[in-house]
Amino acid sequence: MRSSAWFVANYALILCTLRLTDGAKEHRPCSEVNYYYEYTECDSTGSRWRVAIPQSPGACTGLPEPVRGTECTFSCLAGEFLEMSAQECTPCAAGSYSLGSGIRFDQWDSMPAGFSSLATSLEYNPHRDDRLTCNSSTWVPQGNYLESNRDECTVSLIYAVHLKKQGSVSFEYQYLDNNLLFEFFIQNDQCQEMDQSADTKWLKLTNHGEWATHTVNLKSGTNILYWRTGGVLMRAKGVKPVLLKNVQIKGVAYTSECFPCKPGTFSRVPGSTACDPCPRDTYTGHGASSCTPCNTTTHYAADGSAVCKDRPPCSRKDYFQIHTACDHEGKTQVVYKWIEPKICLEGVTGAESLPPSGEREPCPPCNPGFYNNDTATCSPCPPGTYSDGIKPCDRCPAGTEPSLGYEYKWWNILPANMKTSCFNVGNSKCDGMNGWEVAGDHIQSGAGSSDNDYLILNIHVPGFKLPTSMSSHSGTEFGRITFEFETVCVAGCEFYFMMDVNRKSTTVVESWERTKTRQTYTHVMTQNASVSYTWAFQRTNQPSDVRRYVNDVVRIYSISVTNAVDGVASRCRACALSTEPSTSTCVPCPPGHYIDALTSQCTECPRNTYLVPHATPGPDACKPCGPASKSEKDHSLCYSDCHFTHTESNATLTYDFSLLGSGGSLMNGPSFTSKGTKYFHHFKISLCGGKGQLAVCTDNVTDLSVTDSQREKGEGINAVKTFICQSTIIPATGRGFHTALASQSINLADTLLGVTVDSTLDGIRARPEMYHQTTKKVPDVNFYFRSLDPTSSCESGRSAVVTLRCNAEKSTKGELSVPSQCPAGTCDGCTFNFLWESSGACPTCTERDYHQIEGACKGGHQDLLYVWTEPKLCMGGLALPEKKTLPCEGMEFWVRLGAGLGAFTAVLLVSLTCYFWKKNKRLEYKYSRLVISANKECEMPGADSCAMMEGENEGDMEDEIVYTKPSLLGKLKAIASKGSGEHYEHVQLNSSHSKALVWS
Repeated sequence: MRSSAWFVANYALILCTLRLTDGAKEHRPCSEVNYYYEYTECDSTGSRWRVAIPQSPGACTGLPEPVRGTECTFSCLAGEFLEMSAQECTPCAAGSYSLGSGIRFDQWDSMPAGFSSLATSLEYNPHRDDRLTCNSSTWVPQGNYLESNRDECTVSLIYAVHLKKQGSVSFEYQYLDNNLLFEFFIQNDQCQEMDQSADTKWLKLTNHGEWATHTVNLKSGTNILYWRTGGVLMRAKGVKPVLLKNVQIKGVAYTSECFPCKPGTFSRVPGSTACDPCPRDTYTGHGASSCTPCNTTTHYAADGSAVCKDRPPCSRKDYFQIHTACDHEGKTQVVYKWIEPKICLEGVTGAESLPPSGEREPCPPCNPGFYNNDTATCSPCPPGTYSDGIKPCDRCPAGTEPSLGYEYKWWNILPANMKTSCFNVGNSKCDGMNGWEVAGDHIQSGAGSSDNDYLILNIHVPGFKLPTSMSSHSGTEFGRITFEFETVCVAGCEFYFMMDVNRKSTTVVESWERTKTRQTYTHVMTQNASVSYTWAFQRTNQPSDVRRYVNDVVRIYSISVTNAVDGVASRCRACALSTEPSTSTCVPCPPGHYIDALTSQCTECPRNTYLVPHATPGPDACKPCGPASKSEKDHSLCYSDCHFTHTESNATLTYDFSLLGSGGSLMNGPSFTSKGTKYFHHFKISLCGGKGQLAVCTDNVTDLSVTDSQREKGEGINAVKTFICQSTIIPATGRGFHTALASQSINLADTLLGVTVDSTLDGIRARPEMYHQTTKKVPDVNFYFRSLDPTSSCESGRSAVVTLRCNAEKSTKGELSVPSQCPAGTCDGCTFNFLWESSGACPTCTERDYHQIEGACKGGHQDLLYVWTEPKLCMGGLALPEKKTLPCEGMEFWVRLGAGLGAFTAVLLVSLTCYFWKKNKRLEYKYSRLVISANKECEMPGADSCAMMEGENEGDMEDEIVYTKPSLLGKLKAIASKGSGEHYEHVQLNSSHSKALVWS
């Protein structure tokens, strides 16, 4: 009561002030059009006051006095509004509606009052173009719906509402592209985010063209609603925008006025809670209570139209053809029909007439697995039989069983398990339209009601059943779908292939843009589940309400699904027979066994081979594992056991990668998009081990309800479990999102090809030149992988090479890197290269890797030490031997020994010197006697004998004396020859030159 009295006093003071201020002026009395009523805030007792607020302050005088208002808990029923003058609930007039305690926004010609669109500033990147900002990114009104931005910018649609009691908000949306994030969250007036579970915050993807409804409870008080979108990683074509319509909020205390019906809708009676759309060929304007008919002769209008449109002349795009069921003569008729509703005019200038119907054509054959039962219709073959579609059904021979599935290649009528539909972007369904048309040898997209319609073709498979011989296999392939198609487009058409597993969420498997030549695509089903496969075709993603590109079509020529649980048999496949001679039943083969074509018995694949799924029975079904790899017990997968041996130049290197085999991860980047969005590529790698040790990448964008433990096990819908996988990570900072986001998880390697030091294997190159060179003598070891899933850019699937390099300076876990010229890990999008430098990549240590060092001899003992050869290029293996201590001789012994040897050598040299000195004296004497003898011409030669020593031979002397001085070696030889009597030196005399003496 105190607060109420305070308010009344202040209000009276304001009125007095206005009267005093404007007392000198004359003002006309206020009428009801000059003011409106509002309630004050409720006080602690739950009371409030009704006050009159002038439309233009000071424009009139005599505003009504404040009066006590209704109780704060008061509210009106749906279809009523609170008439403030009488403070009573009053039914809405015809042409309007009310939710009672709620508000609805269903018209988006412009942004409604209270809504605002805000683009979040992206992180600063000094290399980006300043012109590429998010200033132009916004939610755009499109009449019946709001359309989000199509770029990578983060844009929030914001609306604030104050609720007097607990309520809710609900809205309809289309969310088609997981390359765009879409979250809805609520804040209070303190900008604190309300508690909200992940499944209510992150919106799930919708099927193409279909609208989903999302409802969240609201608390009383101020609620600020946020619809936020942001691109994850943009493709060149951009993304499919999020569409939003029919926002409805409940929980407001009252509404003081009714909402007029939007154009194209009406409410006929007072007290309406909603407006109804006008029927076809009628229209209404704003706030209508009835619809006005169009002049159907010249105009038309679709359901819920605001105006009538001119009927155009009829053309080829206004009709289509169908084939009737085959008659008893095996003929079908071609029937042409106008597209409904018919909007074109016949009989005017330029109009095209409907071609005559009734032309009979031969019926196409039955599809494989069906037969003609003489009733002109194709019926499925009974269980246990098969047919190629031409011949009658027959039982499979002994040793074989029917191969179940679907195989559609003739299109006279739509198969029973297939459905076709058309969805308009702004509405729910195309009126009277089928999405696809059968055309004999193919099925093709229909006309639709406009160019941006989604033309849908769907086939549902309740489950998969492996053949009997493979029923116990634990392989990863349960079935596969293969289809052949082509697209012919002038505009920017797009063709989608999607699947929905267990009716949880439809995800895009692959998509193609513009014209594509005739080609085949295959997708492998890796789990036994109920799945719906969907094909969607859209001629343009721009808003359109006309058919301008009707000649842009997609044609599907064949669709094949294997191992479908409710399928039919088009052929027989070999099976293993029971060993019991009295039976010929097919029995399941144990995992890793193939069927011997000669004995029809199960035979296990040889050691270190893997069994190829769906291969022709026989030994060739077992493929050998690559170098340095082995197979699991069930022969389903080849893997490395972390051990590798390489022999080169008579040296054997043994590697043990166990410390690396537990897995590694690499977050490279950051990278920036053209507008500055920061993102990272996160790689996870598992080198060793089988299926239980594979790497797991999981998206958390569209499936945040999955728990962390489920993600680690790879149990999420968008989980990828393989040898190497990649996710795109957007950090929480700078984008306005409250958590780091992982998206676009892809499989890079699900098959190990082998481990080798060679730079090529199975056509894949390791590209060592892309990394910094190493001078170490230890060779790099390359792990080669391949992914068997083809993509639109990699027809043979992706491949990857992990190069392990010994680096003793790194830790055992080491460091992963990608080539500097390919920061995303790949330069072509198909082959990924990784370098893993680690001490754990070094070979195990052997005796070659250390050497011995001898210590000094001290006290008769000597230490022997063993140290690693630097740089150390080994890890684990043989440990260094312990230090050894051995006895040794002291230095005194060696000194004494050296002194003795020196003394002996000195005595020997002195003795030899004395001997040779004495010998030399004798030779000098002999020489002098010879010289004297030669100078005495008168003397007879016989005097020469006076100078001869005893024992010399006179007959050997010559007239000329030649003396050659012996060398030291000759002297030593002479000493050694004393024992044989040769103790003299030879002197040769030459008589021809008696007077000449030569001395050398």
